[in-house]
Amino acid sequence: MHLDRPAAVRTGAAARLLYALAAALAAFIALAAADTARAEGLVISLSNHQVMITSNYTGSQITLFGAVQRDEQTIARTTGYDAAVIVRGPRVDAVTVRRKERLGPIWINRTQQTFADIPRYLAILSSRPLDELTSELMRMRLQLDLDPTIAPRSESGESGALLQPRDAPPEYAEALVRLRMQEGQYFEIGRGVTFITPMIFRAAIPLPAGAPPGNYEVETLLFSDGVQLSRDITNFELVKTGFEQRVAVWAETRAAAYGLLTVLMAMFFGWIASVIFRRD
Repeated sequence: MHLDRPAAVRTGAAARLLYALAAALAAFIALAAADTARAEGLVISLSNHQVMITSNYTGSQITLFGAVQRDEQTIARTTGYDAAVIVRGPRVDAVTVRRKERLGPIWINRTQQTFADIPRYLAILSSRPLDELTSELMRMRLQLDLDPTIAPRSESGESGALLQPRDAPPEYAEALVRLRMQEGQYFEIGRGVTFITPMIFRAAIPLPAGAPPGNYEVETLLFSDGVQLSRDITNFELVKTGFEQRVAVWAETRAAAYGLLTVLMAMFFGWIASVIFRRD
């Protein structure tokens, strides 16, 4: 059987097209593999993955150690590396921020905004001030800033570290951040990450006495020339122990009995004080 010339031409063109597509696919896979091989990675370790809260707990800290992982094919960066660490504590369902306004001689709460699902603890540590670390656009994308005015708002209302209502004036988010910073629950440390060597760094994560118990997420970001190179996430836990833990569990599981016992104890100690300090 003999093929006519047009059919043979079509068959050859199809074969060449398939060959070209296969070659392009192979080149793309090789290029992706090469890019992966050249990319820096992070190796992160925490000094402790569980911190115990006891009756004499006055605060603590966890030390994060990080190392830049780089293979022999990766070209050394002349400008070196920078790093940032974002620590997010347990989240709260809703927080309401109220604005006081003067009405005649008194001040009253006139307006309010509610923020949903925000972290009770938020710390940002970096090897240099954030405005020097990377661009504002990159900080917006990575939510790497406590300033809610530069954070983007999504359709769900997400705004940086805060879930801000789309129609809420920015001063409410600013007030919330300011109040949390005064309480020692939100803070930025512009020189909180120290490079021990060009490839190894450390960061001391402070945990004040008022830090809430629960799970904490630690996100580490690696930069060079303001560009993010790598990212790693790990966790640690802040746990109540002993009598404090039993009281907390009882208060959550038997709220009515806990409230009644608290009132009775207050009345009892009030009566004892009146007896001791009574003047006859």
